[in-house]
Amino acid sequence: MNRKLRMGMVGGGQDAFIGAIHRLAANMDGLIELSSGALSINPEIAIASGKALFLPESRTYLTYEEMIKAEAALPSSERIDFVTIVTPNFAHFAPAMMALDYGFNVVIEKPITFSLEEAKILKQKLDETGLTLCLTHTYSGYPMVKQAKAMVREGKLGKIRKVLVEYPQGWLSTLSEREGNAGAAWRTDPKKSGKSAVMGDIGTHAAQLAEYITGAKITDVCAELSTLVVGRVMDDDGAVLLKFDNGSKGVLMASQVCAGEENALKIRVYGEKGGIEWFQHEPNTLIVKWLNEPTQILRAGSNYGHLSSFATYNCRTPGGHPEGYLEAFANIYRNFALTLSCKLDGVEPTPEMLDFPSVEDGLRGMAFIDSVVASAQSDKKWTPYLL
Repeated sequence: MNRKLRMGMVGGGQDAFIGAIHRLAANMDGLIELSSGALSINPEIAIASGKALFLPESRTYLTYEEMIKAEAALPSSERIDFVTIVTPNFAHFAPAMMALDYGFNVVIEKPITFSLEEAKILKQKLDETGLTLCLTHTYSGYPMVKQAKAMVREGKLGKIRKVLVEYPQGWLSTLSEREGNAGAAWRTDPKKSGKSAVMGDIGTHAAQLAEYITGAKITDVCAELSTLVVGRVMDDDGAVLLKFDNGSKGVLMASQVCAGEENALKIRVYGEKGGIEWFQHEPNTLIVKWLNEPTQILRAGSNYGHLSSFATYNCRTPGGHPEGYLEAFANIYRNFALTLSCKLDGVEPTPEMLDFPSVEDGLRGMAFIDSVVASAQSDKKWTPYLL
């Protein structure tokens, strides 16, 4: 490719929570440019957002339908290459399906759709078109998460036995959805969020991280969901026992009512020979604990003699210069962009380029939500994965 990829954005205007993060991440490597947008369902905000982002008036649209149709009618040298969807959960499926129908690749916020049924239809459409879809499970973009995955894949920890993943937040510790917090309002509304609030919002991240690092698939769950803030209509706390297809066992906790916590995602994976520990608040560090040897501390940006190609490929700064959430997000966009560029050029992407979450992660995420809800509502101890 001798040009940048052209991106069209659905949602993400001035009143949005995550749109600016997507644009920063997409722009970090100079591979992508924002070329058009349907940035808000509010026409005034959509137009103002387009002006603020220096989009041409002709490519600032009021609806995603208008954008997709108009962009598809442009010459191939001008039209967008992919659509990024950064709307709430209930507004993922329709623009994604339409984008694929019109020949556009897709980047989409997690969870992939509002329901498992929609996710299955979307996957079928993707298979039919042969296009590329990227799901922004941000945490799998961190270099030391990729290092953990490589160590498990290479058998350095031995057979995996135990997975512990926790995701405590505190931002929903009060009934903020009734106090003007727009992000809280839609996330705790079953008509917009889906079957589970806490598992849809952050539990899917924890489950995806567990499967990504271990390479194993969840087969059964035993779950409890709770609503701990009085007056809230959806769950805000949950705990899940897990069984994996490699015989290992796990525990997943996700809660948004842990007062004082920010975004304390943490995962520990233990094998026969040792274990790894990664904490999102200290993302450049991977702690490796051995059965009969001293504990190791591996760091992104240094220790290159000990890091996998997947980790070093996604390191951006010299040792001692912190990388964080934006860089991890950018790694996902960069890998997607390089993969898409290779496909457009008829070149085979490298394994490192292909290392980004896909429709399969999205499908399994929706199955996780359904399985957890079914288990929480059942009097049986275990519920098979509903995929």
